[in-house]
Amino acid sequence: MTDSNKRPIAVFDLDNTLADTAHRQRFLERKPRDWDAFFAAAPDDPPIPEGIALVLESAKECEIVYLTGRPERCRRDTLDWLAAQGLPDGRVHMRRNDDRRPARRTKLEILRSLARTRDVRVLVDDDELVCEDAERAGFPVVRAHWTAPSAALETAQEVEGRT
Repeated sequence: MTDSNKRPIAVFDLDNTLADTAHRQRFLERKPRDWDAFFAAAPDDPPIPEGIALVLESAKECEIVYLTGRPERCRRDTLDWLAAQGLPDGRVHMRRNDDRRPARRTKLEILRSLARTRDVRVLVDDDELVCEDAERAGFPVVRAHWTAPSAALETAQEVEGRT
């Protein structure tokens, strides 16, 4: 049951939706993958103008929620990055440090939880499998196709459950 007295929510992914991870992809392209370096470089992500504009536009009518596959240990850096971009405050849902489930499972679980009490106006994400599963579950989706796809990041999201 949704609470009609509250504003709807707009849910935004971070990596390659709001934050350009291209400069740190190299840490995922080597064997073994260097996850510590990959996440340590996240504070230097340039913002993606299309994603930032969509958050700011959505915030006029919606409460903003950030939904990322980043592990919880990255929370401080993530909150600092969001603030540095001038993005609206919002709840930030992150993966538990030991959670290795595919992004499409963890994100859909959180979306369904949010939808129990709120109207989810939109999910904005770059992960095609997340988008497909969210649409099948009845959520409106905007695909963030404003960065070049990364095979290494896709494997990290869907096979290794890392981001």
